[in-house]
Amino acid sequence: MAPDDPTRTALEAAVFRRLVEHLRSRTDVQNIDLMNLAGFCRNCLSNWMKEAADAKGVAMTRDEGREAVYGMPYEEWKAKHQRDASPDGRAAVEKTVHKH
Repeated sequence: MAPDDPTRTALEAAVFRRLVEHLRSRTDVQNIDLMNLAGFCRNCLSNWMKEAADAKGVAMTRDEGREAVYGMPYEEWKAKHQRDASPDGRAAVEKTVHKH
């Protein structure tokens, strides 16, 4: 039996929160790796959150969307966890259809 809309929304929200928590714990996985393997990354999630907020008339800045996904200001996350992308990683992401 399919859940009703409020239940489905609650389940989807729980899954999203779990995905975000998982990505926060896997700082070893770089955004470029996610883009190359899955076609999306943490920045995509934060952009999608901002777009959803905009569509609902909820005030949210790009930085607030990123902090909601990263769990800290984006610049802080980059300083702590982001490594330089390899030439192969950069070349692979350039071939993807989805760009930020």
